[in-house]
Amino acid sequence: MPQTWIGRAGMALSIVLLLAALGMAGWWYVSQPGDRLQAVGGSGHVPIGGPFELVDQSGRTVTETVLEGRYALIYFGFTYCPDICPTALWEMSQALDMLAEQAPEKAERVTPVFITVDPERDDVAAMKQYASHFHPRLLALTGTPEQIADVAREYRVYYRKVEDASATTYLMDHSGFIYLMGPDGDFLKSFTHQTKPEEMLAELQARVQG
Repeated sequence: MPQTWIGRAGMALSIVLLLAALGMAGWWYVSQPGDRLQAVGGSGHVPIGGPFELVDQSGRTVTETVLEGRYALIYFGFTYCPDICPTALWEMSQALDMLAEQAPEKAERVTPVFITVDPERDDVAAMKQYASHFHPRLLALTGTPEQIADVAREYRVYYRKVEDASATTYLMDHSGFIYLMGPDGDFLKSFTHQTKPEEMLAELQARVQG
């Protein structure tokens, strides 16, 4: 009898652990686009993007309507990011500069967008100063923690604060995709900070209609 009880308890524990693992896997799938974006890039049917209400670097309230009828390169990051974020924004800027040289009418149709995942530190002034280092048309957006959470959810962006007792400040762990969105708001393609500007340029040339 005790052995039967132990066996059933062990089986129950195994089921609980399995369900927990499946739950975590499901959460990760929803929270991080991961390779799903790379695998279906170009399908236009990935549920990425949606409505938002944020504040730009001039203090103006903007919504998703600011991107209507335009292509957009959208990146989520934070101004205290030591390497990946500035690299991604530099690549976006370089690709758009090259596109402006080769096809200025196409370049004018693309809006570069930077959305912070660290609204506690990235206020309007911080975003304005940071954006000045990149493309002159970069739209830098911040908002309340709730607004940032909402837009991150729409774009399936994962982020969290990383506390380090040995550091003088904190970092943000976040997914690092650059989204190419179409003029109708559909997701078209994703890039990373490792994408060369020339590769991004080729995709823009092929996908953006002048």
